[in-house]
Amino acid sequence: MRFSKSAMYHKRGIWKAKAAGAGKKAKPAAARPSNVVEKTVKGDKNGGTRKVLKQKAPKFYPTEDLRGRRNQKKSHKVDNREKKPTRHSKKLRSSITPGTVLILLAGKHKGKHVVFLKQLESGLLLITGPWKINGAPLRRVNQRLVIATKTKLDISKVNVDASINDAYFRRIKAKSSKDAGIFDQKKEEYKPSEQRVKDQVAVDQQLLTAIKAHPDGKAFRGYLSSLFQLKNKQYPHEMVF
Repeated sequence: MRFSKSAMYHKRGIWKAKAAGAGKKAKPAAARPSNVVEKTVKGDKNGGTRKVLKQKAPKFYPTEDLRGRRNQKKSHKVDNREKKPTRHSKKLRSSITPGTVLILLAGKHKGKHVVFLKQLESGLLLITGPWKINGAPLRRVNQRLVIATKTKLDISKVNVDASINDAYFRRIKAKSSKDAGIFDQKKEEYKPSEQRVKDQVAVDQQLLTAIKAHPDGKAFRGYLSSLFQLKNKQYPHEMVF
């Protein structure tokens, strides 16, 4: 060490702490209740008294920790009352309104700027690129996986078909034949249906006309086609989107 033990004693000021605590009297520790009781023992050769524990230790110890009983629903009781469907709160953030440009944070198209169209019944957001500008199709996204920007597009004239709902995005699983072997079965690649392509084209055309009507249409189109990236010394919590 650079300094000796006595030098560090003065440098750290240990002598001050000792001097301060010298005048104080230590409080006596509170006496704990004893678990031992003295009992009288009969017999001349047994000593007369013996110390015995009040509470004896258990003789059996389980090899594994035993879990307590949980509140489980009793199956023998039948409830004939009609169960009402629970309505979960699907509140939308105040910063997300129809036409708001969002930044995707996860998935295949993460980092892309997309336009928010409407909120579906499940609470998910219906968004699109549009496809013609940045390749992001009509998709459902959770609002936790997006950043809402202050950039907004007027989509009051954009008509989204009511058929585009949660059931619209459900995929039909292909049935595998029982006769085919394990190695013969191949994963089928996803291909959008003709109806989905038509819907995408119809929504894209309406959005492109809305972008042209925007005062900064050319810059807005370039903004949608750009990717969101963070450079060195750029912190998201200090940025205004």
